[in-house]
Amino acid sequence: MHNHIELIIITGESGAGKSHAMAAFEDAGFFCIDNLPPQMIEATGDLFVHEGSKVERAAVVTDVRGGEYFEEIDRCLNELESKGIPFKVLYLEASEKALLRRFKETRRPHPLAPEGDIPKGIEREKKMLAELKRRADWVIDTSDLNVHELRAHIIEKVIPERTGGLIITINSFGYKYGTPLDADLIFDIRFLPNPNYEPLLKQLTGIDPEVREYVMNNRVTQEFLEKLAPLMDYMLKMYVSEGKSDLIVGVGCTGGRHRSVAVAEWLAERYRADDHNYNVIVRHRDIGKS
Repeated sequence: MHNHIELIIITGESGAGKSHAMAAFEDAGFFCIDNLPPQMIEATGDLFVHEGSKVERAAVVTDVRGGEYFEEIDRCLNELESKGIPFKVLYLEASEKALLRRFKETRRPHPLAPEGDIPKGIEREKKMLAELKRRADWVIDTSDLNVHELRAHIIEKVIPERTGGLIITINSFGYKYGTPLDADLIFDIRFLPNPNYEPLLKQLTGIDPEVREYVMNNRVTQEFLEKLAPLMDYMLKMYVSEGKSDLIVGVGCTGGRHRSVAVAEWLAERYRADDHNYNVIVRHRDIGKS
């Protein structure tokens, strides 16, 4: 009944990078919930396995921000197990020195040090979470990792281990800002009708329905995608057969805001479908540039 459910519980020490970890799962197409009290994890698990649920991959962050509720997490995890709802626990930690530096840089209070004694709060939290750390499927020490390294580590190591399959990163970009150097495949779609010349669409992006409709409902785009889809299907199958683990696909238009974004989103939706065993990440490099 629950074979297709992917539930990842992200937890660990305050300041260790849980929100950045969640962003990596979000990039990979997971439904994400931040700061979920533990007693709601069980209800969330029930919701995902409900017959009408369309959510198959979810990641939730729970930690000591839940206050007294956090003490219930062990019971909640036991309940998930007793109901046969499959889950994995990702635990993030860092050295006291690294955590202290991060709290000083952000000037945020530690949730277990309301009186301002951050080292004492860090020590209390490490002791409180010791049992949960032992229960984790993955433990990542983020002391020497920056944000990008942490996300890359999760995308490369944690997500494939849980879900299997080729990792496809689809990057939209604008040629006026340069061609991405790390792409394995690049599709130049500057020949498609350009929404940039439509006054009502110029300030929007390929994420907006109006732009997407303008791009995708055009005859030229439809003809292009009819040819691109079987080509991509064949190439991906060949890459998998030769043992390739990750593939970076660039989709470029002039500015990287309209056409490339719409087509990249279309490709991501196509290869996230149930009949494909791919982990799809979509990024829009130049969407925020004018």
